Amino acid sequence: MNRILLAEDDDDMRRFLVKALEKAGYQVSHFDNGASAYQRLHEEPFSLLLTDIVMPEMDGIELTVALRQTRIGRAVYIILLTGLEDDTRLVEAFEATLQEAADADLLLHV
Repeated sequence: MNRILLAEDDDDMRRFLVKALEKAGYQVSHFDNGASAYQRLHEEPFSLLLTDIVMPEMDGIELTVALRQTRIGRAVYIILLTGLEDDTRLVEAFEATLQEAADADLLLHV
């Protein structure tokens, strides 16, 4: 499956990414906020979620954390995009994407 869900609130960046991904042969569905992306992921399968960190309604970190708590969300690859330079938010984003792996590793040691 070559389906990508893109969540990016910047119109120019979203158009650029959609065009580049479609040119590379991917089917792309796109939204300008995390809440809409979250809903769409529960309606149909995607192999990859590409999401900006800073967005209205539900940011990329909130989206990742919410998805990782669902069966569907644990099955999709997630890449977070950002222009942020705030180390605290970047670490938070990194930890959100690794939550499932960290939980699995913890269970192996119990």
